[in-house]
Amino acid sequence: MRLTHRAARLAAVTSTLVLALGVVSGSVAQARTPSANTACGPSSTLRQRAGTTSTERGQLTPAQAREHEARTAELLATRGVAAHAVAATVTVPTIVHVIMKDTTRAGGNMPDAMITDQITVMNQAFASHGFQFTLTKTTRTVNSRWYDMDKRSAESAAKKALHEGGMGTLNLYVTGLGTNLGYAYLPGTAPSLAYDGVVILNESIPGGTAVNYNEGDSATHETGHWLGLYHTFDGGCAAPGDYVDDTPAEASSASGCPAGRDTCTSTGVDPIHNFMDYSYDPCMYEFTPGQGARMRAQWAAYRA
Repeated sequence: MRLTHRAARLAAVTSTLVLALGVVSGSVAQARTPSANTACGPSSTLRQRAGTTSTERGQLTPAQAREHEARTAELLATRGVAAHAVAATVTVPTIVHVIMKDTTRAGGNMPDAMITDQITVMNQAFASHGFQFTLTKTTRTVNSRWYDMDKRSAESAAKKALHEGGMGTLNLYVTGLGTNLGYAYLPGTAPSLAYDGVVILNESIPGGTAVNYNEGDSATHETGHWLGLYHTFDGGCAAPGDYVDDTPAEASSASGCPAGRDTCTSTGVDPIHNFMDYSYDPCMYEFTPGQGARMRAQWAAYRA
């Protein structure tokens, strides 16, 4: 992957986003209705390797999402912050934990240059929305029992041993995963502070071997969750969907790069280029202004 090409692709939407920072509401303003013959409701599977299925860890049920939104409103009110009006630039200290089964490249020992490229990809995606990620530390751990962090026992042991910092520090775990490309918990929803963070498949970082998913957007997608975003298809065609009003409604997750896909009758085609869908990495290049406003509000409520 060439990062310069990627930066040019992202730049196509930056000027509009900068003008819109902090002014777009994050609530859904219109009803969302499915297109004919389209099932309404989100996909239950994770953006993952071809031919596999899995329930996404950290995904909230509709009832849990409503509770999260109510809790967010309470926290913002307590802090005297108007929802979706936060317009500060935030620097996020980022600690990368490389977990290996052995010290070979095939065993998960990802080079420093690939880690640096991953942080660059994240900054290209989030900078125009007010977030800058600074790599402050990289740890390397050889532990075959922790290597597949799809296993809850591995997640628990690794995170409890390695997690550093508070809610404002991003712990990014780069490791092997049996099925998934990554997972994360929304702010304030992890079982404990030790579980807070982002887990990604090592071969999904820039230059990895995960075909169609090796430009670093698994980390971008999961960090979107860490900053409070739902999937674009969460809730399907029904309000309130993903709780952002400038992401067109989407009945189910996209795969590949299906141009013109339109699964709901409300305004707009499916947001297949959005980082919070399940499209291939080369297809994804944007967050919306509303998503940016939501991430900043979630930061103010839970991570500031």
